[in-house]
Amino acid sequence: MKQHHFLVISLPAQGHINPTLQMAKNLARAGARATFVTTVYGLKRMNNLPTQERLFYSSFSDGYDDDWISNTDHNDYMNNLKYEGSKNLKNLLRKFSDEGHPVTFLVYTILLPWVAVVARELHVPSAFLVIQCGTAFAIYNHLFNSINGVYSSSVSDITVTPSFAIEFPELPLFSSNDIPTIVLPNAPHSSVMIPIMREHIQNLEKDPNSCVLINSFDALEEKSMRIVDKLRIFSVGPLVPSAFSDGNDPKDKSFGCELFENREKNYRQWLDSKPEGSVIYVSFGSIAVLEKEQKEEILHGLLESERPFLWVMRKGKEEVEEGNNYKNEFDDILLNKKGIIIPWCAQMEVLFHKSVGCFVTHCGWNSTLESMVAGVPIVGCPQFSDQTTNAKMVEEVWGTGVRANAVEGVVGREELKRCLEILMGNGEKGEEIKRNVKKWRDLAVEAVKVGGSSYDNLKKFLEIL
Repeated sequence: MKQHHFLVISLPAQGHINPTLQMAKNLARAGARATFVTTVYGLKRMNNLPTQERLFYSSFSDGYDDDWISNTDHNDYMNNLKYEGSKNLKNLLRKFSDEGHPVTFLVYTILLPWVAVVARELHVPSAFLVIQCGTAFAIYNHLFNSINGVYSSSVSDITVTPSFAIEFPELPLFSSNDIPTIVLPNAPHSSVMIPIMREHIQNLEKDPNSCVLINSFDALEEKSMRIVDKLRIFSVGPLVPSAFSDGNDPKDKSFGCELFENREKNYRQWLDSKPEGSVIYVSFGSIAVLEKEQKEEILHGLLESERPFLWVMRKGKEEVEEGNNYKNEFDDILLNKKGIIIPWCAQMEVLFHKSVGCFVTHCGWNSTLESMVAGVPIVGCPQFSDQTTNAKMVEEVWGTGVRANAVEGVVGREELKRCLEILMGNGEKGEEIKRNVKKWRDLAVEAVKVGGSSYDNLKKFLEIL
């Protein structure tokens, strides 16, 4: 049987790299040759790349090889990425062929629809790896499909917020507060994101052998997957390190691709010193930087809850430029040992620590899935993108947490306390959430084990190639 060579391509953002590299690891573990590919600068920034048999790394130029894009207009960057990336990815595929390792399949993630075009031009099959939830993908398909999609051709009223709601069989109604913000016409960057998401969906329609891989599992999103019945879809998640899921590779304990330095190790000892299920873990991911008012409301909510907390706090651009220490304004709190604030951590390790009792999160899909695998309930404080959809599903469909209500974009201290009391207290609602969390944890782990739905779906995907 011919050995396949997969090119697994990701944007150089932490939330994109983690599941994409894990997908590459899984393909290599299944016997294929897998090359993880990102931009030149992105690959340079990745620390401690995992080594594994049949797993390789490569990069292509996006035109920004020596610097990151923080000062670049998003529209300019995405246009440049498409132009430079298309040209340089073709060159990379030719290079692999010349070296005797021709690429037989391309796997690409969100915001890279042009990869499917390159694949088609070079007669290489491809698959779209959805690193958001399946429900978000169903929403995109509903909005952008060429037959009856709301945004199938253009968005003439791009400054108007859609007043419509989306209704799917057996799922709650999705209002504009529950739909991924990247496809709301008045949202930041929507003029860039809407055409990209349309291209993603319509590229799949143009390909008679289109294939979609989703970082989810059948039991979790069976209803959502039934909605998108015209595409070949394989749920292959949760895409998390093996040591925390199927257990087949106990050494696979991290994603192994940190873009941020994790110099602080004292949080491990601090967690060890706390009672089981007592700690509130707070993190808003690798992109979101909270405004000062929101930071203060969260801080007071945590303090007034009178429970220990571990808070991963990202610095904003202004704080970095001014050299502000992320701890300065909260030093008194740290001295009183009420909580600790750090710039980054190994999230899976924290979520699996016995002292952690709940997770205050932006509801990014990686964080949502990781908390599910770890069996930790969520307080959802969505900021943008698919996070609003994830928070909706967490509270109303899966019952694994509560969604905090924001007023003018800010979750107040009283609201945070209310949510924390539900999850950390002994009330009936909190107990029901804990039962749901345990159920979904068991189903998530079962899905990736031998004979589980995601394990079998990956096998089926490889068999049809």
